Amino acid sequence: MKVILLQELKGKGGEGDVVDVAPGFANNYLMPQGIAILATKGNLKQLEMRKNNIAKREATRLADADKLKSVLDGASVKVDAKVGEEGQLFGSVTATQIAEAIKEALGVEIDRRRVEAGKAIKTAGQHEVVISIYRDIKATVTLLVGIDEVAAEEEAEEAETEVVAEEAAAEEAAE
Repeated sequence: MKVILLQELKGKGGEGDVVDVAPGFANNYLMPQGIAILATKGNLKQLEMRKNNIAKREATRLADADKLKSVLDGASVKVDAKVGEEGQLFGSVTATQIAEAIKEALGVEIDRRRVEAGKAIKTAGQHEVVISIYRDIKATVTLLVGIDEVAAEEEAEEAETEVVAEEAAAEEAAE
């Protein structure tokens, strides 16, 4: 069944595209949600008249996506997480946590569904995360997970070792 998309549909096309989909998908989801209309002769004529407006909106979306990519690409974002022994996290870093960290650090609102972390982030350290901005425009963000906590623990251990060494030196000097 041929339909005209009224908005972006991941994996199918963008606004104004005429695509072929299963009849059940069109009748039960796309048309009731207002995502698509049936591709009749009258609707196709209206689409031709609207092509210029659609092209302007698409150009605006691409410009906004490029601006957002320039802000996000190469940025470093810190995510606080509880870190256990040997740098293992208690749980994992979620896409929601990443989106909130980006909003806090850069002031940019990102939908959690746009975060492509790949596999689950379960270790402290530096990780690369891809943010899907619009269609094939993607930005890479460096994620610093619990590094400060690991460094603080190491510093505390070093300080404790120094204190023990000083006490042992003081005891030897006293004897």
